Amino acid sequence: MSRRTVTTWLCTVKRTASLISLGLGGRTRGQAIRIAAGLWLAALFLWNAPVHARPPKLVLFITVDALGSDLLLRMRPRLHGGLAQILSEGAFFPNTYYQYAETVTAPGHATLATGANPWRHGIVGNTTFNTASGRWEAAFEDPDHPAHGISETWAGSSPDRLLAETVSDHLRLDSQSRSKSIAISVKARAAIALAGKSGQAWWFQTDAGEFTTGTYYAKELPGWVKVFNAKRIPEQYFTRQWTLFGPGEEYIGADDRPFESERYGLGRTFPHPLDGAQPTPGPQSHWALAVSPYMNDVLVQFAKAAMEAEQLGRHPTADLLSISFSSTDYTYHFFGPYSWESQDAMLRLDASLAELISAAQKAAGGSANLLVVLTADHGGMAIPEELASEGVTSIRVDQARLQQGLTAALQAQFGANLLAGLSVTRVYLEPKAIAARRVDPAAARRFAAHWLSQQAPVALAVARDDLSSGPPGAGYLSMLQKGHHPERGGDVLFILKPFHLLTEGKTGTSHGSPYGYDSQVPFALLGKGVKPGLYLQKIHTVDIAPTVAALLEMGAPAMAEGTPRAEAIAPAQPPRIR
Repeated sequence: MSRRTVTTWLCTVKRTASLISLGLGGRTRGQAIRIAAGLWLAALFLWNAPVHARPPKLVLFITVDALGSDLLLRMRPRLHGGLAQILSEGAFFPNTYYQYAETVTAPGHATLATGANPWRHGIVGNTTFNTASGRWEAAFEDPDHPAHGISETWAGSSPDRLLAETVSDHLRLDSQSRSKSIAISVKARAAIALAGKSGQAWWFQTDAGEFTTGTYYAKELPGWVKVFNAKRIPEQYFTRQWTLFGPGEEYIGADDRPFESERYGLGRTFPHPLDGAQPTPGPQSHWALAVSPYMNDVLVQFAKAAMEAEQLGRHPTADLLSISFSSTDYTYHFFGPYSWESQDAMLRLDASLAELISAAQKAAGGSANLLVVLTADHGGMAIPEELASEGVTSIRVDQARLQQGLTAALQAQFGANLLAGLSVTRVYLEPKAIAARRVDPAAARRFAAHWLSQQAPVALAVARDDLSSGPPGAGYLSMLQKGHHPERGGDVLFILKPFHLLTEGKTGTSHGSPYGYDSQVPFALLGKGVKPGLYLQKIHTVDIAPTVAALLEMGAPAMAEGTPRAEAIAPAQPPRIR
């Protein structure tokens, strides 16, 4: 503190003391000065305390499905909207990694929401095999809580299977339910993970072309959702085409590539019709829309309706609006991350986010009251044939063939079909068959792991019994550990070699590995309490929830493993003494 500042402070204390002496006639001047000095010291302490006494009025938590850091950095020079604003004006961590192997949507969103890995939050994949029923079940499947307006052929959904507290849950608890938390996505598994057990989750139902939720969250649809659905906005795209956002000469590579997928009548080249190759609107056209970036605009319109109806940003405590943009993932799966379609999807998302951020600023009463968070649930590998053309050893691994081979090996060794199912990184054995043949379960698991480890495409395979003591696997064993939950995670865990894709399809691509192209995602913050800058250190996605909680002036979710990124949190500003 400078001499001038000290002199100013002493003068302020003396003036305050004079006022106190006049107001409290019985006090001596010395007593008044001591009282005044104490008051001002208390004020200085409060101003310099490492907190933000006024958290943001609204947190806009944006997840972009399949937005790997590589894709975002590659597209950054061509961005001029919302994405560009977040990256240029906010705090940007491009080297943010998932710590588990099966990098897919449901566990990704659960980790972002809880700050925990699957071994704690329990969501190990998009699906798990139920050995009791003998069928694969969705991550948040719950027949006791059906979704509104969906046929009986669709199972219900709820957050009951999520074992960890989310930011949404903790915010509602911390505010004693005064804060509102709303999560929106095309995918139920994304919205439910972000909403947790105390918020609201809304997702798009492609059969009906409407937004819905489950009876867990609402006994009936509120009026504002009914009004929005009645507008039939998705059907307004039926006669439209997905056209290029920018001049064709700005797009890199070829538009027509034989290894791209052709589904829902979209074709492989621009312009892409959105009618689903059907004469009238319906599930096929709704899916065509969902694959296109125009679905982002529908999500933004629904989010704006939610902000207005639920008065987000206008409550005495902070509100949370979480939005997961799913179309980028569908585009990626069909066309690959280097396609014209993925490039165009990024350009259009950039424009959509500009509109969304502007609406959120208005709802919060200005940018000073808004915190924007940007991240992704996973990245994505390029199409194998595209990689192979560049000299990379990349192949499609036929999932059915691998499963058949393991089935035959188990049959030969134990005299029975012991395999229940196989998916991404997990193998499930059939407990009833094991018991009937009186097979040692651990022996069956270790045999299956050994057989898988001998297959050319497999980099590492381990029985669940050996997760804590198995081969190091070039450091990937720990990622299998953190992605495994003992009640849901399978009997054998395995990882394919880099650029090897487990699939049943012959076109398109997918994700789900521990490698950087799948596990590295962006994390960016913009707005209230944020210290802007480019932060190149390696961090983990479990750090995101604790960081958001810190900016909300509350504790981290109960099972969080990560650490708040203090380097991106601006210190409170001390007062100006005049």
